[in-house]
Amino acid sequence: MNNIDIEDRLAALTAAIADRTRARMLCLLMDGRAYTATELSAAVEVAASTASGHLARLLEQRLIVCIKQGRYRYFRLTGPAVAAALETLMALAGVEKPIVKSSTPTSLQFARTCYDHMAGEIAVKLHDRLHQLRWLEGDENYRLSDMGRTALTQLGVDCSAALSRRRFACGCLDWSERKAHLGGALGAALLNTFIERSWIRRQLDSRELQLTPTGKKVLKAHFDITL
Repeated sequence: MNNIDIEDRLAALTAAIADRTRARMLCLLMDGRAYTATELSAAVEVAASTASGHLARLLEQRLIVCIKQGRYRYFRLTGPAVAAALETLMALAGVEKPIVKSSTPTSLQFARTCYDHMAGEIAVKLHDRLHQLRWLEGDENYRLSDMGRTALTQLGVDCSAALSRRRFACGCLDWSERKAHLGGALGAALLNTFIERSWIRRQLDSRELQLTPTGKKVLKAHFDITL
């Protein structure tokens, strides 16, 4: 890429950010979560059709990515480099990050089932912590490190190869947190362990999961997660 190409790319990139509506969308996405076009259009107070045009422009400049989850399409920042650039611009502008509030009931936001694995605040924190501890590796299809396999096995999680008949481990976009929680066979095995050991309890008439006092101690002792 020569200097002229870089200058043209920079001009197109900054023009995409310079529009007030698109800038507001990018700021809303700074929390690292993913949102639907409907949610973003409501947050920035424009029509859905107008929002779609703005999102297309941001996608074209690779400032955001689109994630398909079932019949829904979510949008989030492309990655840390985009977030860092926006953070710098926001600091120069002297503004704070805005917040989009979830409409998900509070009890379900905290912990619930997502088919056969755990979702909600607890699940997202577990997902992130497993990567921070380097027990999980990879960007899309996760794999367990030797250290992770040993640690989870000691906790009673079934990490056997038999589970790999389905997708072993992957990020699943969380409905309320709008960040990834752990899906796949490993996510199911982790939930099973939490239930079998009474670290978490199912509710008979709801997807809600309740964290027990013992579960809180386990999260703190083994994952350094405080809730």
